[in-house]
Amino acid sequence: MAEVLYWISTFVLILTLLVLLGYQLILLVDLEFDYINPYDSTSRVNYVILPEFLIMAIFCFLNLIAGHWFIFLIALPCLYYNVSMYIKRQHYTDVTEIYSKLNFEKKKRLFKVAHLIVLFFFSILSLVWSLTDDEVY
Repeated sequence: MAEVLYWISTFVLILTLLVLLGYQLILLVDLEFDYINPYDSTSRVNYVILPEFLIMAIFCFLNLIAGHWFIFLIALPCLYYNVSMYIKRQHYTDVTEIYSKLNFEKKKRLFKVAHLIVLFFFSILSLVWSLTDDEVY
């Protein structure tokens, strides 16, 4: 039963991260096409940055505790990047520099989405692997 709860929580965390990053990408694209002003866009993006970092930390901690080392090691670089950006105080987008850094911000989030899709793929593979495991107790 614990394994099922682990997989459900893993999928929920990954999907939540994908939704948060998709929301940030939509806001940045709306800013690029001038559908939203820079202040509203950056304030909305900055509002979901810390929950994104926290959910990624919970995801890594959950994999560490559950003993799924491979998924933990795949997720660790993204967590390291988030922590280093937080320590340097560069995790928020600045309203005065958003237009000059717009392409970088979009690419950064697209890279995170691709990373999460890889994590989701390996989570599904690990789920199938654990379900087909034929250990005799």
